[in-house]
Parts: sequence; C-alpha cells; structure tokens
Amino acid sequence: MTVSRAHAMPFGAEIGSDGAVRFRLWAPSAERVALVIEGGTDQVAMQALGEGWHEIVVPEAGAGTRYRFALEDGTRVPDPASRYQSEDVHGPSEVIDPRTYPWRDGAWRGRPWEETVLYELHIGTFTPEGTWRAAIDRLDHLVDVGITAIELMPVADSPGGHNWGYDGVDLFAPEAGYGRPEDLKALVDAAHARGIMVFLDVVYNHFGPEGNYLHAYARQFFTERHHTPWGAAINYDGAHSRPVREFMIHNALYWLEEFNMDGLRLDAVHAILDDSDKHVLEELAERVHAAFPGRHVHLVLENGANEARFLERRPDGRPAWYAAQWSDDIHHVLHIAATGESGGYYRPFVHDTAKLGRALAEGFAFQGEPFHYDGGTSRRGEPSAHLPPTAFVGFIQNHDQVGNRAFGERLTALAPVAAVRAVAAVYLLAPHIPMLFMGEEWGAAEPFPFFCDFEADLAEAVRKGRREEFAAFPEFRDAAVLARLPDPLSAETFRSARLGWDDRAESPHAEWLAWYRRILAVRRTGIVPRLAGTPGSASEYTVLGDGAVRVRWRLGDGSRLQLIANLSGNDVAADAASAGKEIWREGDVEPGRLGPWSVLWSVESTSADSRA
Repeated sequence: MTVSRAHAMPFGAEIGSDGAVRFRLWAPSAERVALVIEGGTDQVAMQALGEGWHEIVVPEAGAGTRYRFALEDGTRVPDPASRYQSEDVHGPSEVIDPRTYPWRDGAWRGRPWEETVLYELHIGTFTPEGTWRAAIDRLDHLVDVGITAIELMPVADSPGGHNWGYDGVDLFAPEAGYGRPEDLKALVDAAHARGIMVFLDVVYNHFGPEGNYLHAYARQFFTERHHTPWGAAINYDGAHSRPVREFMIHNALYWLEEFNMDGLRLDAVHAILDDSDKHVLEELAERVHAAFPGRHVHLVLENGANEARFLERRPDGRPAWYAAQWSDDIHHVLHIAATGESGGYYRPFVHDTAKLGRALAEGFAFQGEPFHYDGGTSRRGEPSAHLPPTAFVGFIQNHDQVGNRAFGERLTALAPVAAVRAVAAVYLLAPHIPMLFMGEEWGAAEPFPFFCDFEADLAEAVRKGRREEFAAFPEFRDAAVLARLPDPLSAETFRSARLGWDDRAESPHAEWLAWYRRILAVRRTGIVPRLAGTPGSASEYTVLGDGAVRVRWRLGDGSRLQLIANLSGNDVAADAASAGKEIWREGDVEPGRLGPWSVLWSVESTSADSRA
C-alpha cells in the first residue's frame, strides 16, 4: 500500500484539486508582476492582492510546466518557493505535483531521540556518482555499522555543479545536480525501510551570494537593523516580517511533511537575529511539534552562542523546542586532547582539563564565562548542567571541523591511532547523541576541503578570501605552503572529497570498520536502553590529572554510567576503579594507574537489574 504526501503552501506554484495551478509571489517592492510560461511568448499579468502579494491561476498549466516571474523592468526571476530548478538557480522553475510519488513507508513514525546515532554526509561526495539514488545503495552498510540516522548537508539548490550547500538560494528546491525531487523521496523511503531516520541541514540565517533575486522585488525580506557575516540580516522582527517568518516556517514544515524527513538541523542560529516577543526559533519549533503529533520529529541546533534556553525541557521531559544542539565544546576538548592543537578557537580550552570534564558532564564547557579568542573577550554560553545529556550532540569530526581546515584533513591524518580511538571511545559511548562524519567509520583517507562553484568576480573573491584567511596563521607565512592551498573553485578539489568505498576491505581501514561496529553494538545494547528519561542535574566530573577525568551520569533507568579516561600520551597516577560492570576498555588501565590514551567505561546497574 502506498500513500501520497504534499505540503500546502501560501506561495509558489500549487496544483489545485481541479488540476489548475495557482502561482503566488510576495513581491512588496514591485507594483506589477507577470507570469511567463517557458515555451510561450506572452507575459500574463498577475493580480495584485494587496500587502505585496501577486497571484494568478492558470488552468492549462500542470506538472512539468516551467515558468518565471517578470518584473516591471523586464527582469525574469525564478520562483523563490520553487520545488525544482532543473537548469540551476538562474533558470526557470518547474511545477511539481508531489502527490504523484508513491510513498511505501506509510507505517513509519520515526524513532525515539535516544536511539539516534547520526551520520553526517554530503550527497555529492558520499558516492562516486554523487546522487540521491546512488546513496540508497550504501544504506545497508550504515545499518551494519550501527547508524540509525543520516543527516544530509544542505540540499537547497545552490549555484554551479558542486557546493557544500550553505550557499543555497532556492530553499524549497532539492539540488538538481543530485537528481529530481522524487529521487530524494526515494532515498528517504529506502532509509525508512531499513529503520534509518533522515535529517536535513537547513539554513535560515542567510541566502547564498549568487542566484538570490529577492532584493529585486522583496527588499523587505532583509533588514539593516541587524547585520550578520553575510550582510543585512533576514527580517524576522521588523515591518513586513510576517511573510518572511511564514516563508521559513513553511520551509521546515515542507521538508518534514512532503519529504517525510525525521528531523532538521538548523545551521548557525546565533546569526538568526530576532528581537520579537516570540523568537522565530521558538515559533518554528512550536509549529513543527503541533503539526506532527503522532511522529517522532526531532529539531537540532547549531548555535555558536551556546544558548541553552532553546534546549529547555517540559515537565514530562520532552523538549519545549529543540531536542539538542551540536556541542562544539565537546568536539574542541576531544580534538585538542588528540592533536595537541592550540591555535584559533581552540585557544580558550587549552591546558584546562576541567573544561574537558565539564563539557562531557554538562554539555557546554563555557556557560557564561569570559571567552578569550582572537584578541577579544566576550561571554559565551548559558548554564547547561540542568539539561539531560541527550540535549547535546557529540562528535570528533564534522563538515565544519574537517572542511574549514586549510587542507581538509581528517582526524586520523592529524593524530596517532591510539589517540583517535581514545577520543572516539569517549564520544561514542557517552550518553550524548553521537554523530559520525561520513567515512569516519573506516578511517577514510580522503580529505573534505571547502569547495564551491561560483563564476567570474565572485569566484575570485572566494579564492582571495580563502588565501587571506589562512595567511594570518604562522604555518602559512611561507608563500610556497600558501600556494599549496586547494583551490575551492576547482572541480578537482571537489572530486578529492569523494569517499573511496573500496578501501574498507584494506588495512588499516578494515580494522577501523570492525572497531566501529563493535563499539556501536555496545552502545546499542548497553547504553541506549538506559537513556529514556535520563534527567538533567545528574552528572559530575573529577579531574584526575593532566588530561585525565572521571565523569559519572545517572541514566533514565536509575543506573550510573562512569567514564575514566586519560586523554594524554603520559601515564597518570589515579584511582581507576570501575563502577559496576565494565563495558568497554581502551589502552592500559591498572589499579592506581591510567596508561596513555586509556578509556574505561562501566555501568553500575539498579537493584532491579541486579535481581534480573
């Protein structure tokens, strides 16, 4: 039995029950707008409805019709709510009938948050083909490893043939280079058939610099009241902000309903600036939770400001708004331990083992303290100890932490095997939600450098900006080293990031893969069943020595999980007694001594467990 799904939107091209297509555009900066059907010569004036809205219903249009909007000066622009851009961001939009895709996952309701093991991937480099359909063939591998959710880097249509996705301009149109919308739906369908959730990374803090035509007819979409690293901010709180807020909220609902996604990760929400009585992040989350009462739908944040208030829980333990946030603090303390790197944004964490313990126990290392970085001082974060550990996503690699390096090196290229295994053993068994970066499970050798596909002056500006960014670092003061930087506009840079799947059978990759399978099996059987109902304010940490900590958490079933870890290359004299049953060990742990890169996990069960 199959089902159909469609999200009704107050804008864009919508096919009615009679088959006619309603085209609607919010263009408050334009007095007159016309519809242009590709293949025809006539422009048909749209009716001005007031408050900036323009509409026309065309009975003879249907699925497959390609169209643009014509402005008063003759400029022809694509639909900002286009469901598909077959000729990229400057081309015509295509009318899509979402009801024609035959979904086979009608019984799917998602999975509880505590079962989540995330796997971040970039569709264009995940497989040699770089398509939605090709990714389907790799899902069985992920199930075998122990992955329960894939997280797609942004797929909103971006300019050119290759892009990380954070320069999207058509937020409702899946990237045409990966396939058609029905191909993405097939990937979600296939994932659900295997018990895998699908999350999507969405960007609501800016539009990309090429292909965004909103300034031509909807200048009110942006505001000079707030500024972001990308210029004037999106207008979430000023005059005319209601249609802007609806545009973004409907985008979230669209992906979750029409594509049956299981969750969204909102990019860099610290750059979503809103002085309204109700922040748009709160309104969006409330609308999402109200729309899907019978499903497990999870919302996740990236928030450089560590604003714990968006992660608050209701009295029954459910998230008031967001299930979790990516914890850069957890990444940073583990990365520093493994690599010894101390520059840039790592500097505030260096030589401070208490930060390691606090990040693992409480999610954030900085909870309002001064944050000294790049010569400036600001306060970073909010108190987080009252939140459950499942309110934080832990990782040792992701697209940012790998790709924003000059050469895109993975952690296995930067640190000894023992160090990488130690920090991996920490984050994979911690009661936070773990996230792997594609290929991590077999120690993939391919880098993940920054790449994009702009043209002319914009392309050169990106090249220049990338060189200037790294020229400030001591290791790039040598012109020869600086000249080796990968060209972000080169197709070869993009191709270098494609995963080498055949390596999985070769050493050392096969050994890494077997190790990840084993440890995720321990998480599945020994940790996950205990996580439901895990409270906040129920963790503690102790510094045992330089780089060594003990952390304890009380879990939802009343048991206590303990980590003893020495994340350094030296012996540490410390009490290494396990609490209850040992479930994982890395390195040399003896009474009174922790060997280099040693990790010991144990669980002290409840009395009910002991009787069983």
